[in-house]
This record gives sequence, structure tokens and C-alpha cells, in this order.
Amino acid sequence: METALPKTELLCPQCGGELHPDEGQIFLDCPYCGSTVFIDKSRVIFHWYLAPTLDEAKAGGALRRWMAGNETVKDLDQKSTVTQVSFEYFPVWYLKRRQPNGKEEILIELSAATSVSELRHIRLLAGDLRKYDSSLDAQSQPPSVPLPTALGWLAERGVPQGEIIEQFLVHIPLYTFKYVYKGQIFTAIVEAGTGSVFANIYPAKAEIPYRTIGCITALAYIVLAFLPLAGAALSGSSGTGLGLAGCIGIGILIAPLLFGIAVWIAAKV
Repeated sequence: METALPKTELLCPQCGGELHPDEGQIFLDCPYCGSTVFIDKSRVIFHWYLAPTLDEAKAGGALRRWMAGNETVKDLDQKSTVTQVSFEYFPVWYLKRRQPNGKEEILIELSAATSVSELRHIRLLAGDLRKYDSSLDAQSQPPSVPLPTALGWLAERGVPQGEIIEQFLVHIPLYTFKYVYKGQIFTAIVEAGTGSVFANIYPAKAEIPYRTIGCITALAYIVLAFLPLAGAALSGSSGTGLGLAGCIGIGILIAPLLFGIAVWIAAKV
């Protein structure tokens, strides 16, 4: 006698209605309440998306502003060339955690592979999310990282699964820019909802010149601070006064010089 395999019951998380997806179907709308859901290994999860507010031109403007900022090399916005732009809705796991002290926080885990892991630091507000629309399917990347895997990553970082009180699949709008700087190709992502820019590897400002001038400045003023002490050791109270006057006078003289060097470095790096 053939034994019937147990059937997994899939229920809508909103109304509790039983769902009957077609084989292989992972995105669907509840026929009872209209909620959009995602099926992840027999688990039904709400499915949302973040509506874009930037078109390609505005996203490019956000990228140029980031290139002209303090993190990147000088004039990156002028010396680099964008060679490729693409748009997609990228999936992430949006997880709400309630800590033992009652404080809640939002955690983001990537639901698909990407070369820009900095996307984990994206900030999404629940009020900005909308019900996923099947018309977005052609531009949406399907999730490839199961929810249990993402929860496992969190557990490895000390977040117990029992503290996760809500979990959603969210597709976020991204413009991916490829640009060339000094013969090298770099990738930057602009999140089209807020204009935030994410990049793992980019032409960053060299820190050694800044650290060098900082160390020289600190050393110079440490030496000056010892002048009153040296004067006191040599000539008593009168030497202290002379040392203090020398400290102030020399400090005033070298300050513009050190400032000028710092400005020159900022202009060159």
C-alpha cells in the first residue's frame, strides 16, 4: 500500500487563509486578503518593496556628490568615467529584533549574492515600504539566501533567533554604476529610495599624509609645552615666564605654517 506524504499547510500570515501556490511559485497574493507574500522553504513571509524616488540621472548626481566628498580621492567625480549603469530591485531580509531590555532594532541581511556587501548597512523605514507588485518581477532579482541561513548568520553574531519578532522580504531599488579611474574598474551602488551610496572598494583618500602632518603638529606642540618646564628648571620663576612666552610666541608662528601644509595636502590628495 502506498503511503501518502504529509502535506505542508501554508497559511497567510495576515488572515490565516490557506495558500495553494503552483509548483515552484514563490511570490503570490493571498486570495482572501490580498496580502503579498513570499514562500521560503514552507514558511510564508510578507513581501514588500521600496519605491524609488530617483531616476537614473538623479542617481548619477548622488554618485557624483559622493565622489566629490571626503571619503574619495580628490576630483574623483571629474577624473572618473561611468561606463555602465543598471537598475534592479534587490532582495534583502528585513528583520525586527526585540532585545532583552525591550529595545527594538531593525537588522538587514542580504537575500542574494552581491559584490557590494556594504548593502547590509542600508537603513529602511517600515513606513516607506509598499506591498510588492508582480509587475516588478521582470526587474527583481529573486532571493537565493534562505531565511534560516540569514538567521544563522545573526546567531553567529550573537543575535538569538528567539529575539527576532518580525521578518519580511523586501526588494529595494538599486542603480549599479561601473566607473573607471586610472584604468581600474570600480563598482558603486546608489539606493534609489534615499540616494545613499554603497561601495566596498573605491579610490579612497590616502591617510598617511594626514596622519604625518597630525603627528608633526602634535609633536611640535608637545615640545613647546616643555619650554616653561625647562625654563623653570634653569632659572626658576623667571625662567618659567620666559618659557611660557616662548611657547606662546613660537606656537603662534608655526600654527599658520602647519595649517598651510595641511591645506596643501588636502588640495593634493
